[in-house]
Amino acid sequence: MRIPILRPFAAACVAAAAAWTSPACVYGAAPPLQPETLTVQPMPPRGDHFLYAVEMSAPIDARITVYDLDRKKVIAQTGAGFLPGVTRSADHRFTYVATSYFSRGTTGVRTDVLEITDNATFNKVGEVILPTKHAQQVPSLFNTTVSDDGGFGYVTNITPATSVSVVDLANRKLAGEIDTAACVLTYPAGKNRFASLCQSGKALIVTLDKDGKEAGREQSAAFIDVENDPVYTHAARWGSGYLFVTFGGRVTPADFSVSPARFDAPWQLVSPAEARDGWRPGGLQPFAASEATGRLYVLMHQGGEGSHKEPGTEIWVYDVKSHARVARWKLTAAKLMPMVTLSVSEGSSPLVYGSTYLGVQAFDAVSGKLVQADQKLGKAVVQMFPY
Repeated sequence: MRIPILRPFAAACVAAAAAWTSPACVYGAAPPLQPETLTVQPMPPRGDHFLYAVEMSAPIDARITVYDLDRKKVIAQTGAGFLPGVTRSADHRFTYVATSYFSRGTTGVRTDVLEITDNATFNKVGEVILPTKHAQQVPSLFNTTVSDDGGFGYVTNITPATSVSVVDLANRKLAGEIDTAACVLTYPAGKNRFASLCQSGKALIVTLDKDGKEAGREQSAAFIDVENDPVYTHAARWGSGYLFVTFGGRVTPADFSVSPARFDAPWQLVSPAEARDGWRPGGLQPFAASEATGRLYVLMHQGGEGSHKEPGTEIWVYDVKSHARVARWKLTAAKLMPMVTLSVSEGSSPLVYGSTYLGVQAFDAVSGKLVQADQKLGKAVVQMFPY
């Protein structure tokens, strides 16, 4: 096939090429683009349905995205370093990110830091340098937490020895380090008090003085059957205590704010027949509770032993007071994606929402009506919670 050539134009281009002067040699050349001016929009007032999504598509460069479910749009994003622990203050004023940075990406000098972001502007307003011990794990809600009164931040350390870095949040300085004796994570339990879970099935409960130093410690009775039916390290706050859920589907209420710690009678999520059919909880953040609705929401799937991280194909809804199941929201049967995280918003019209790993799905917390199914939000979203 012969290709026509614009000979006069080609000759002119050859001549111009010697002098490097003629933009006319570019076929269909357009006028130069005007330079863009980058701007930063102010954060909108916080809505009832703002949420955090922690994205782990690149573990050394995790991202935190703030998403508005009502407007169905991303409103803010920031970097979060290597395998961060992310939390916020109870009054929603600040976000705290405990993370690690290396001078050469994945190697070199390591710096651990607690970064502080003002949620009104989403600008970083401070940081506290931490000991280079921050526990690097798939993000969980209890890796980094804030005391119930907002005075202290708790950052879990593993070297593999376990400890907790205590940060004075008012003065933005390291207050000290607590040896947790092979117990891990922190569950705030009142002013200046937290619990950590131990391999013995007990909880270590530490009380701090006003300066963040250890004032006392005690061990609870064993409440976890670590050999036969361990609990998820994820938990849902309920009153002054927590609801823990086992891999097999048993709910154990625990209150570490009293001495000795109180554990109410466990109750079952699955009937014997459902257990025989393989129904059990699954996911990375597999349940959430709402005191506004009085309900517990649990991601469920059919699987055997070792399937506790499999995504949930249904959401089972329970009345916490009566322990009765009141609804089953069948995700895959409705052509929705299985989910790996579950959370519930605050306010007068709560939504149940969570990650499908590559997106977010949200439902009315009372009716179960689908309000959003977005498969374009982030990549590798492993953690979600209210903004």
